[in-house]
Amino acid sequence: MSGTLFGVIADDFTGATDIAGLLSRAGVKVSLRIGVPSEQPSQTSPFEVIALKSRTAPVAEAVAETRAALRWLQSAGATRFFWKYCSTFDSTAEGNIGPVAEALMADLNTDQTVYCPAFPENGRSVFMGNLFVGQQLLSESPMKDHPLTPMRDSNLMRLLAPQVTKPVGLTDRLTVAQGVKAVQSSLASHRQEGIAHVIVDAVANADLAIIAEACRDMPLMTGGSALAMPLPAIYLADGLLAADAPKRHDRKVGPQTIVLSGSCSAMTNAQVDAYRETGAPNFQLDPFELAQTGPDPVLTWLADQDLARAPMIYATAKPESVKAAQQKLGVTQAGELIESTLAACAVAALDQGAARIIVAGGETSGAVTKALQVTQLDIATEIAPGVPWSFCTSEGRDIALALKSGNFGAASFFSDAQTKLDTL
Repeated sequence: MSGTLFGVIADDFTGATDIAGLLSRAGVKVSLRIGVPSEQPSQTSPFEVIALKSRTAPVAEAVAETRAALRWLQSAGATRFFWKYCSTFDSTAEGNIGPVAEALMADLNTDQTVYCPAFPENGRSVFMGNLFVGQQLLSESPMKDHPLTPMRDSNLMRLLAPQVTKPVGLTDRLTVAQGVKAVQSSLASHRQEGIAHVIVDAVANADLAIIAEACRDMPLMTGGSALAMPLPAIYLADGLLAADAPKRHDRKVGPQTIVLSGSCSAMTNAQVDAYRETGAPNFQLDPFELAQTGPDPVLTWLADQDLARAPMIYATAKPESVKAAQQKLGVTQAGELIESTLAACAVAALDQGAARIIVAGGETSGAVTKALQVTQLDIATEIAPGVPWSFCTSEGRDIALALKSGNFGAASFFSDAQTKLDTL
């Protein structure tokens, strides 16, 4: 008998670990699946998260894959669902956030859902429909130079409207501040006006708690991971989640570590710089050299490293360097060169005895998990808000895996991650 209550579909791998980590704060077992499982559900967890690699996929492909994930979660017993995208609303004018949401709404036979990418602990807030990164508007933050989804507008209603076929509305911060009933009344008024897609403001965790409670009966919610954080306690109070539901279980693994960084976000640049200053061995990948030599030089370097010293291999670079590589090699080829090389490094490190693999960047995380043939992760202790350790099996060996979204974590993240496991 399946024990799944809540099903999450995430549009990238680090986003999946992000929401899984926040859900696991409740102490309940959270299972993360890499891609839509091919087998029928069995022995599932109360909270199941499916990680897709659909953020920048063609719209039709993203919709089809997401609907397949929904069907699997429904067969696992889930009755509440969450469409998780980045807290910086990464998408293009064509999608994929809106088209996927409308497809899920149609399959669930619901006429309204909410959108709230706010994550106050990581500096993401929504006010009067505008998304802020810290004190900057999204369009003025480093996200404006994202290599795949440059965000040049901060207004979520303007961003979402071209992606959907039904009207978009706003429930603003003044309404949220009045409490659960005010939010529910606002949503009801929007529904009467035929507004199917509602942006909801949030600037603090207290706002998210109000929104989550107001939407507790919605079959589908959408947003960043923080909006889902209050739901375990709500479902427990409602009796939907059993008090004796399976609990999270952390484990110990060996100290052999590899750090792999493909993200080029401003925060990951700071994290790479900070980790280099610790004296850890490091190797910087150059896409131009990779195009000429392939991965052999870095694999040769890696073979000589003591993994107890936690070496780092990184392609992290400043925006101008990224643009130069994309212009000469092409956006797709430059990205694939880096991803395939870091994935090969992960496999080589595993063969050398790595028990801990730390990965920065959503696309890189997808490539690494695929190369390691990881299909399921059990979410463990949190390293930073939205970034947990997880335990999984690769080539018959138990390993710990940390998949970090580019913008998350403190400058000391790579060291913090290792310390967190050391103190379990």
